Amino acid sequence: MHGYGQFCPVAVACEVFAERWTPLILRELFAGSRRFSEIRRGMPLISRALLAQRLRHLEDVGVIESQPAGRGREYRLSQAGAEFHGVIEELGAWGQRWIHGRASAENLDAMLLLWNVRRRLAVDRLPNRRIVVRFDFRGVPAGRGPATSWLVASREDVDVCLKDPGFGVDLVVTADLGAFTRVWLGDVSFDQALRSRGVRVEGPRELVRAFPGWLLLSHFAGVARPARAS
Repeated sequence: MHGYGQFCPVAVACEVFAERWTPLILRELFAGSRRFSEIRRGMPLISRALLAQRLRHLEDVGVIESQPAGRGREYRLSQAGAEFHGVIEELGAWGQRWIHGRASAENLDAMLLLWNVRRRLAVDRLPNRRIVVRFDFRGVPAGRGPATSWLVASREDVDVCLKDPGFGVDLVVTADLGAFTRVWLGDVSFDQALRSRGVRVEGPRELVRAFPGWLLLSHFAGVARPARAS
């Protein structure tokens, strides 16, 4: 039997929402991803076949809609799908507030981290020109992204490159992947990571000083944490 075999609204909603990867697909759509490749970049470990299957199912049950776009399709949330927004927000806030070890070794992913940086870069704070930042990560688990990647950013566009884009590099960020991830999640400040030598930024002084201010951090970085028992 597929599903729970119950008429309870919680049960039938979970048959749609609680399948593995489905909440993350919705997260990506709420974050602005529209194309298959964009959604998958936010979930590097899902197979193409399984992502296609999940998208078809979500379309069949009326959570998303799609239409041809070039050589692929463009996906958007339906009215029913849009109502999941509050669920995703609360789920993320709960995970940020209560789950420890989010930046543990088994959860680290260099490519996913930079994809998130790409989406939450304060482009209005950038100089009025192209900026190239090279990231050299250490402690990258096998299969979790290249150790070196490039962020090519301007006020008009931001992209992540896995190969040298051929432009001059303005800043080099050398970091332990876990340390930078904890900064991104709001668990430690950028200054703390610098002092502990988990992160180092090299380049022209004015850009080095400005760099932390370009990072808007995780959408959930500001979630209040419970007070620790003394």
